[in-house]
Amino acid sequence: MTLSVEKTPKARHPLPEPEESDALYEARKQIYPQSVSGTFRNIKWGLLVGGMLLYYFLPFVRWDRGPDQPGQAVLIDLANGRFYFFGIAIWPQEVYYITGLLILAAFTLFLMNALAGRVWCGYLCPQTVWTDLYLLIERWTQGERRERMKKAGLPWTPRTLAEAGAKHALWLLVAWWTGGAWVLYFADAPTLVKQLATFDAPAQAYIWIGIFTATTYVLAGFAREQVCLYMCPWPRIQAALTDEWALNVTYRVDRGEPRGSFKKARLLREAGQPAGDCVDCNQCVVVCPTGVDIRNGLDMGCIQCGLCIDACDSVMTRIGRPKGLIGYDTDLNVDRRAQGLAALKPRVFRARTIAYMVLILGVAAAMGYSLATRHTLGVDVMHDRNPIYVALSDGSLRNGYTIRALNKTGSARDFKLTLDGLPRGQLEVLGRKSSGALDVRVEADQTLELRVMVTTPPDATPPQSTPIKFVLTDPKTGEQASRADFFKGP
Repeated sequence: MTLSVEKTPKARHPLPEPEESDALYEARKQIYPQSVSGTFRNIKWGLLVGGMLLYYFLPFVRWDRGPDQPGQAVLIDLANGRFYFFGIAIWPQEVYYITGLLILAAFTLFLMNALAGRVWCGYLCPQTVWTDLYLLIERWTQGERRERMKKAGLPWTPRTLAEAGAKHALWLLVAWWTGGAWVLYFADAPTLVKQLATFDAPAQAYIWIGIFTATTYVLAGFAREQVCLYMCPWPRIQAALTDEWALNVTYRVDRGEPRGSFKKARLLREAGQPAGDCVDCNQCVVVCPTGVDIRNGLDMGCIQCGLCIDACDSVMTRIGRPKGLIGYDTDLNVDRRAQGLAALKPRVFRARTIAYMVLILGVAAAMGYSLATRHTLGVDVMHDRNPIYVALSDGSLRNGYTIRALNKTGSARDFKLTLDGLPRGQLEVLGRKSSGALDVRVEADQTLELRVMVTTPPDATPPQSTPIKFVLTDPKTGEQASRADFFKGP
């Protein structure tokens, strides 16, 4: 990495006076991030590669659920209303699990913010990850920062056209693969890939691939930092959730100022005068993907990616000064250093973080317990409303119900349907009468709807409204599910 000589203002530009400009917004300045190597860059590369491999190839992971069941480990089966995640199958009636996952994600994001600010934005956000990949492609095809800036101001030549064409072709390839991978989560991946290749796939698949291709290409290739600065609400929300103990990328003003060239700082130190470690090389600015100068203090545009730390540490090593001029630090320590006090060690466990951890563990434990103890069968009951009951000619009473029996396993099952609450009540399904239990067969991973009549004899007329319960039992396993309702009398 070579030191850049570009200079940026040490303070933010003031807003233009109304008489000088009628523009409501500052014009966008093209940002050409420079490559950098170091600890945080390596962490980002590792997360990028791991995240990409997981996203692109997870649909092809197989999971045996038995005959006539989908063999894809992770599948969102909209046609049948199922969500499969390895050994777990979520039914539409269990949408609360999806709600629980969203709650867990929110609390985890809050905890990450309380510990290290916008660490999600800098390392894990899809916008950041795909933008990093697009920047890597841009460097491969068009060169480093200086080369790209130089070519941007020159007329087109066959070489620059070829480089730009290669860049956009690779960008579109990545965007297309991104959209293609997304639709694979909604159908059997190998089958859909074959259909897409032979143009036999459903039209919806091509439409969604086109949508995701276009959005990935535009957001990661052109919008980039504009998404973080203007489109994403998280920078504005997270400021209300942080505190003085949260770690943020921080410039050590007490060490860096007064800044100046390396030669000037050396002469000042030899003369016994104060001199800062910052040599004003601007490397922290040129490597920033959003163009922030961290030396001006915390900025909403800073995504806390740590690349400026790598750049600054590299410079400090070359000039023989200690690392850490830019690093993760707390607002509390910034204030303490300004007062000449010693810095404090970061506190991971404090009221805010403990509360988030307890909430995360509580929700996760509740979901885990619910999954471990949930039934593989279910029953739903809906009482007829018109008429609510029928008095037969022999004096007996009849109520009608629509009952749905659910089989949440991968094989057909035989159940027993019984009635509690009416000792002499009689069940009838499709002409089959029973004073005990009715045999019900439900196919694998299916719901069976039954039209059930409950009749009481003339000499056992119930009160105006009697609580009853329908019970569905698997005789082989003893597992039961029940649903309460009522039997209406005159």
